[in-house]
Amino acid sequence: MPDDSHAEALVAAAREGDPRSLARLVSLVENGSAALRPVMRAVLPHAGHARVVGLTGSPGVGKSTVTAALVRAYRALGLRVGVLAVDPTSPFTGGALLGDRVRMQDHATDPGVFIRSMASRGHLGGLAAAAPQALRILDAAGFDVICVETVGVGQAEVEIASLADSTLVIVAPGMGDSIQAAKAGILEIADLFVVNKSDRPGAQEVVRDLRTMLAMARFGADGWKPPIVSASAATGDGIEELVARLDEHWSWLESSGERDRRRLARARAEVSAIAVAEMRRQLGGLPGQSRLDDLAAQVAAGKLDPYSAADELIAG
Repeated sequence: MPDDSHAEALVAAAREGDPRSLARLVSLVENGSAALRPVMRAVLPHAGHARVVGLTGSPGVGKSTVTAALVRAYRALGLRVGVLAVDPTSPFTGGALLGDRVRMQDHATDPGVFIRSMASRGHLGGLAAAAPQALRILDAAGFDVICVETVGVGQAEVEIASLADSTLVIVAPGMGDSIQAAKAGILEIADLFVVNKSDRPGAQEVVRDLRTMLAMARFGADGWKPPIVSASAATGDGIEELVARLDEHWSWLESSGERDRRRLARARAEVSAIAVAEMRRQLGGLPGQSRLDDLAAQVAAGKLDPYSAADELIAG
């Protein structure tokens, strides 16, 4: 396990652009390594500068294509871009099912781009449980923009909003009734809507439906009303406008104080998740040897109710 000096050397190498050191740091996160503690201490002075853009939407709307187009646009501006693509978990290997996105291979040899697929490993919300720590590492490594593309899993997808500064909800024509997206519970978390594949028939109907739904929503006097951007990511049409709208949202986040509020909520959730995971680890112990197993046996035998068992476990 790396000590503090080793962790600092690893972080320093990642900040200097060494892709292997960066990949190793992200692997430590994915594997839940005990080495994360000194690593997180080492990244602390360097994090907090990157803009985090979340991309979500139903499967098939073109999230990977939009992500690749954004990477291209930000690289043209001279910005370093990190991509975390959270994939379903393979039932055979436990790893990311799709691997690094085929559509992003154009950027694979660009030293200013880092792309990593992470397995969701059954974690609800479309995000890997390790995503917050991976974001922190990419931020500390000096990336200006970090795109987080999530599994398109429907209602639980709203978790991306707690992780991103700006959340893009991507929809497309030909994916069925666009209003179904509202029922999935993802429209409420959008900072921007992207109607992708806008060169296809039905795109204007999707835009109209979104406008109708936004007209029924309530926004504060100084609130942010999500704009709708029509784009065709495969050809690059509309991406320049999308980048401009993201810049406008970032400016609003800073001027309204919303950025600090969101990052505080993100930090609170991250600390809570780590604390709960550590408590679960300590309370669980080894199977067949832990106090938890003894209490569970009493509950299963009907000798103890689960609330009393939980109280005893915590007290112990």
